[in-house]
Amino acid sequence: MRCPFCDHQDTEVVETRDSEDLSTIRRRRECIKCTKRFTTYERVERVPLIVIKKDGRKEQFDRDKLKHGILKSCEKTIVGIEDIEKIVDDVEKELRSLDTIEVESKKIGQLVAQKLKKIDKIAYIRFASVFRRFVDLEDFEKELQKLL
Repeated sequence: MRCPFCDHQDTEVVETRDSEDLSTIRRRRECIKCTKRFTTYERVERVPLIVIKKDGRKEQFDRDKLKHGILKSCEKTIVGIEDIEKIVDDVEKELRSLDTIEVESKKIGQLVAQKLKKIDKIAYIRFASVFRRFVDLEDFEKELQKLL
């Protein structure tokens, strides 16, 4: 590891700490030459998830895009930002546990819908109406009947 101050190649690790979720290791390093200290972070590089859209296009999984969609569904409901973050974390964790890096958008929608259904029925109906592309009032009515 090169020193960011003097560009010397030899540094030594002085202290190592794991992050709370054990996903990152923080290392304090000291340059052998100039004795200045700096911090580095080490984490596992994840293989990107690929989302297969309904029309067959492929795009990289985007946590922020998923979070934004859930946020829209949860406006003016009791669902808090912590709940939304947990849904996004849980969905990503489930997707990464699959045997493939390519996932259909339909699968992602189903996972989110299941989680929203447990938390808030209004947010669930809003999400389902977009995810399942409700066309008319009958589609809403059918889904409401399932909830009742």
